Amino acid sequence: MSETTTEQAATPAAAPRGRGPVVAALMLGMALAALDGTIVSTAVPQIVGDLGGLAVFSWLFSGYLLAVTVTLPVYGKLCDTFGRKPVLIAGIVLFLIGSLLCAAAWNMASLIAFRIVQGLGGGALQGTIQTIAADLYPLKERPKIQAKLSSVWATASVAGPAAGGLLAGYADWRWIFLINLPVGLVALWLVGRFLVEPQRPQAPADRAPARPSVDWAGAVAVFATGALLLTALVQGGVAWPWLSAPSLGLFGGALALGGLTVLIERRAAEPIIPGWIWRRRTIAAVNLALGALGLLMVAPTVFLPTYAQAVLGLGPIAAGFVLSAMTLSWPVTAALSNRVYNRIGFRLTATVGIVLALLVLLAFPLLPFPGEPWQPALLMLLLGGALGFFQLPLIVGVQSTVPYQERGTTTASVLFCRQVGQSVGAALFGAVANGVLAAHLGGSAHLDSLAYALDHADDGLRRAVDAAVDYVFLGAAGAAALALLVLLTVAPRRFPVLKEEERGDAEGA
Repeated sequence: MSETTTEQAATPAAAPRGRGPVVAALMLGMALAALDGTIVSTAVPQIVGDLGGLAVFSWLFSGYLLAVTVTLPVYGKLCDTFGRKPVLIAGIVLFLIGSLLCAAAWNMASLIAFRIVQGLGGGALQGTIQTIAADLYPLKERPKIQAKLSSVWATASVAGPAAGGLLAGYADWRWIFLINLPVGLVALWLVGRFLVEPQRPQAPADRAPARPSVDWAGAVAVFATGALLLTALVQGGVAWPWLSAPSLGLFGGALALGGLTVLIERRAAEPIIPGWIWRRRTIAAVNLALGALGLLMVAPTVFLPTYAQAVLGLGPIAAGFVLSAMTLSWPVTAALSNRVYNRIGFRLTATVGIVLALLVLLAFPLLPFPGEPWQPALLMLLLGGALGFFQLPLIVGVQSTVPYQERGTTTASVLFCRQVGQSVGAALFGAVANGVLAAHLGGSAHLDSLAYALDHADDGLRRAVDAAVDYVFLGAAGAAALALLVLLTVAPRRFPVLKEEERGDAEGA
């Protein structure tokens, strides 16, 4: 079974000449973005001891996440308007400026502010790198570069906490940010020297605008709406109760700004989030499915390390190895997925992957208490393999249904939905875990009690943690079922893949 193709030709990928150095630059940029999402976590005691600000240190993570997420749609549109190269260069420069400022921070407030600057650059890195990867390679070769990027992301995410702990313990926490400078400068030089974008399609002379139009009002509206919504999700139930005035005010403000954003975007000549993103079934389905992926990924990435330490009694490093099993199989199946979707299509390949992931997630609550470390590690190995077959065919498939001038916006929308799904999942599953702990421990427990479980052999608390994580994984299984429902009811049976000008790669997909 092959994907359908249209007669409209996609802009050819950049010539292979010089492609190796560009791929190296993309991998370095992806490593920067991934590392800075996790590297700070183990250095928090040293940072707080030096700068103070214990009450607000969580914003070191939340501020970075917010800035990355809400800027993704903006950078996607800028990529399509001005080209990938200037946006990526600007993103790397902004990220490095933020890193240098973080290293020079004099108190917690300044460090949080500079982390947000870092995140503004990180948003450009994430979206633009994925878009350039699709530009560089024709359809049949895209799994190779995507597997490389997935491997870098997974390795950097897992290695981040260990690297942060080593730098903070044996050098100084400021080196966590200074180490970005040489890596980023090398990536910047490689991009500037070797990245040559393909010829941009030219509009007819009678319709060509005098200069590119940017919907700055829409960009500000999207940024403000996303910031309010994600702040409400990240801080709700943590900094304040869900039904408190701050939560209700933030959700209400996000709803009002969302309505205003829709009005602005409808009237804009070149909207940041164009309507066709949701009118095209393929893009809408992939956005929803990967939003569900972001939701379910909270279970293994956030709660599994706690489970490994509190229930299995492992140390932090060993707990990290349990999670890292997922990062071993994910890139492998992602790299092999093209052999599957070339035969049975993008949707069916992704469907097989999410069905397998659903079965693995349902199996987690069946693990014995306390169990052996190899048991959750095996499930994570299987989960990574399943998700490799799920995520990559959807990303490659949706990028192949749009021409060059729409690819940045499409890629950014997919990543944005996945990031929002993660924020929703963190809030939702955090509330679920808190509720289960409270029910098992007489209504006085909170996730903060897990610190006690790590240091004391309290069997009752360990069983409560086990039950809480089981419910979280059941919730993740529900997210997988939602993704499956989207694939079966919203996604077209065959993706409308565009033809490649240089070769007929799309026809065999």
